Order: sequence, then structure tokens, then C-alpha cells
Amino acid sequence: MGFSKVLLASLVASLLILQLVHADHPAYQQTQGSLQQIDCNGACAARCRLSSRPNLCHRACGTCCQRCNCVPPGTAGNQDVCPCYASLTTHGGKRKCP
Repeated sequence: MGFSKVLLASLVASLLILQLVHADHPAYQQTQGSLQQIDCNGACAARCRLSSRPNLCHRACGTCCQRCNCVPPGTAGNQDVCPCYASLTTHGGKRKCP
């Protein structure tokens, strides 16, 4: 019985520490009107790290990040996190942002 209480307490403590670490992690998404600028180079490097054309990806991502102050997390998808980022298109109507 005592062992299960120690296990439960350590599990709760681990979850609290994990939550604190996650909250301290720099956010990739910011609201468009936010006064705080995100690190576009770092966010785009993370976004484009698996791209087959990393230079092109990083350039497009950097432009989108500067305009929207937001980069979706992960290497692809998650466009719903940054509506401005997802709405930018090229002259041909294709998505501009990777």
C-alpha cells in the first residue's frame, strides 16, 4: 500500500515537472498583433529541417514568419495554428508558406 502511494506521488511530481518544462519551451505560434517577435530563423530552421529543398523552404518560411509573426510547429501541416501563415499564397494561387 505504501509503495503505491510513493508511485502515485512520483507520477504526479513527474507530470508537474513535464508541464513546467513544456510551458518554458519557446512558443512557435504568436498572435498576429503580438508585440513580442518570435525567432524566425530558429522557427524556420526547425520547420524546414526535413525539406528536400531546405534553402527554398527557409526563404519562404522566413518571409511568411516576418509577415505573420507565427510559424506552425512541426515540419509540415498544423496550418490551423497560424491562420495568417496558412492564408498567404503565391501569384499562382499556391500556398506560399511551407
